[in-house]
Amino acid sequence: MNDTTVTLVGNVATAVEYRDTATGGVARFRFAVTARRWDREKELWIDGPTSFYTVSAWRSLGANLAASVSVGEPLVVHGRLRVREDERDGQRKTFVDVAALAVGHDLSRGTAAFRRSVRTEPRSEALSGHGAAPVGPFGPEGGQERGAGSERAPVLGPAPERDPWADAAADAVAGEATRLVTAS
Repeated sequence: MNDTTVTLVGNVATAVEYRDTATGGVARFRFAVTARRWDREKELWIDGPTSFYTVSAWRSLGANLAASVSVGEPLVVHGRLRVREDERDGQRKTFVDVAALAVGHDLSRGTAAFRRSVRTEPRSEALSGHGAAPVGPFGPEGGQERGAGSERAPVLGPAPERDPWADAAADAVAGEATRLVTAS
């Protein structure tokens, strides 16, 4: 199947709604993307029109998203695009949906501290006995998605007491920048 994949940079417009379903949890939210351009005459950025998308994230991505994202936060969303038309109140309306494959905070606009989620049970045990069929990116009727079956919502591990990256960023802002070196 030829899917149209897109990468969107914008802001969370509505609260993330998370629901458990028979085929795995799903998180949904509205995402606002505003084009900006530099006006040479006025020497400032001008906002263009804003486009809104409904983003859906299934299983562990959805659970992690619901635990990590709030209204107004800048994100980068990568996923499959689907445009659909529906008739409501006698008018034909167009809806644009994105089935998220990956979501992350836009680090050009702030910092983030990553916490690895802890699975409540091994994946092979979570899938055995459930007999759930793979779920597509837009729910049970959509195409194939990575993984299959249902998973329990992950439990986030504790945040570190001191985050060296956040400390370094704060020092850089204060003019006391130190250099962080990591070993590979």
